[in-house]
Amino acid sequence: LVNLLLATAFFQCWQYILGFSLWATAIVLIQKFGKVDISIQPTLLTDIGTVLGFVISYRTSSSFERYNEGRRYWSTIIYNSRTFARTVWFHVPDIAVVVGETEDEKRARTLVEKKTVLNLTEAFAVAVKHYLRGEEGITYVDLYHLTKYLPAYALPAGLPTNPHEFNQGFYMDESAANTYGPSTGNSTLNAQGLPMPATSPIAPSFRSKNKRGAKGSTHPNGEPVLLPARNPPPFGIFDIFPLTLLVKPLLNHGFDIGGKLAQKTRAKMPGGRDTGRGTAGAVVSHNVPLEITLYMSAYVSALQQRKVCDVPTINLMLNSLNALVDSLTGLERILTTPIPFSFSVHLWTVTLVYCAALPFQIVKSLDWITIPGTAIAAFIFTGFIVAGEEIENPFGFDRNDLNLDHFTHNIIRAEMASITAVPVPDPKDWCFRPDNNSLFSNDGKQKTLEPELWVKKGEKGIRSQLAKATHEALELDEKNDKKKKSKDHGEPPQAEHPVGNSAHAIGVGGAAGGAAGDASSPVGE
Repeated sequence: LVNLLLATAFFQCWQYILGFSLWATAIVLIQKFGKVDISIQPTLLTDIGTVLGFVISYRTSSSFERYNEGRRYWSTIIYNSRTFARTVWFHVPDIAVVVGETEDEKRARTLVEKKTVLNLTEAFAVAVKHYLRGEEGITYVDLYHLTKYLPAYALPAGLPTNPHEFNQGFYMDESAANTYGPSTGNSTLNAQGLPMPATSPIAPSFRSKNKRGAKGSTHPNGEPVLLPARNPPPFGIFDIFPLTLLVKPLLNHGFDIGGKLAQKTRAKMPGGRDTGRGTAGAVVSHNVPLEITLYMSAYVSALQQRKVCDVPTINLMLNSLNALVDSLTGLERILTTPIPFSFSVHLWTVTLVYCAALPFQIVKSLDWITIPGTAIAAFIFTGFIVAGEEIENPFGFDRNDLNLDHFTHNIIRAEMASITAVPVPDPKDWCFRPDNNSLFSNDGKQKTLEPELWVKKGEKGIRSQLAKATHEALELDEKNDKKKKSKDHGEPPQAEHPVGNSAHAIGVGGAAGGAAGDASSPVGE
């Protein structure tokens, strides 16, 4: 219950409610005990209130549209992750091209490749989650083990840095460019037939650098100190109004400040800031989700070169990959396209002016009721605005944001583990089980023969039973319709023999039923 209350707009706009309540109290005291009438006619402000209501409604609708679009993109990621994983695990044959190995070693090598690619499918979703939250690198407990072996591409971040940094120049020194640039070797394929990465395998990665948490911290075994999968920032002093107004200017000037609002603002400009207080450095940023799709695409390319998959299977995997990249691009667009600053400022200005002028309109007629009336009006107008501002970026840690950890951990990760937990099921192992004895039953209540016995009856016997089952289903539907119509018109239902008591019952002898038997006999006996 407490979490539900904290998720409401009241706890995000309480400072405005309190401020305008105190303001209305002062107006009422001056009106009652002062020697001057400060009330005004409400005509103009009434019209302004109507227009303001429409504008706020548009603002809230625009924010919800972004929220809903973000959810659709995550649904697309889940759908295409399922499709890609199913295609790789089920439709890529366990055939390797490495010579000099036993058949078992070849199959084991193929399984290692397929499991690695499915891990990358999970890693893509996890990397998108951290990427949208402005959490750089791969040093997280839910991502590091999935991607630590991948050489890093020198890709720029798909999210823009602060405009001031473009003025300073976004550069990469020559040594870094040489280290992370494309390799120029003659060999394009490794021993397994996979394309070589476009970066040096021995190059150190910038991924160990993370904005929050200790930089360069490692365990005695050389592994980096990993951050939690969910790492919300603590509440800070800059989350208190009016200090919230200073968050963006301070970040623009390179100050490393804490707090929830600072983290949410910083998420829109990752990669262009050092964490040193008062300093801003041009550093190389990495688009980790996009890097992962490059390695997934390299795997598909290797399958094409090995010629172990048909064209439709390859196309299905490529289409799924394209949809994953499209979803990433769409999520970047949502995150980097906020409501225009001038519109937001003007809306806040008009709202605050209206709420400040409201007590002057109603103090003469409402007297002391002016105070709660102003508080309610401030709650209504400012509540819609702050609610819209919260959901326009639904990828953070707010209570009303999308539960990205549920998408990545409880859905994608669990499904990847379930897919790879057992070998690919062979139809002969589950289609012909003895308990598949309701094969030709319309409702599952009548038990028929076991699949192997139907095989012995041949195609003619199976098709005869299919026709019989369809005919009985139509008769049963017709009887149910008659009973329903009789009940609607108040007529008593006509007595009819239930299915199974006549010569047409399932399992009773006849042209289609075979030898005679009672109603309890299985079909086809």
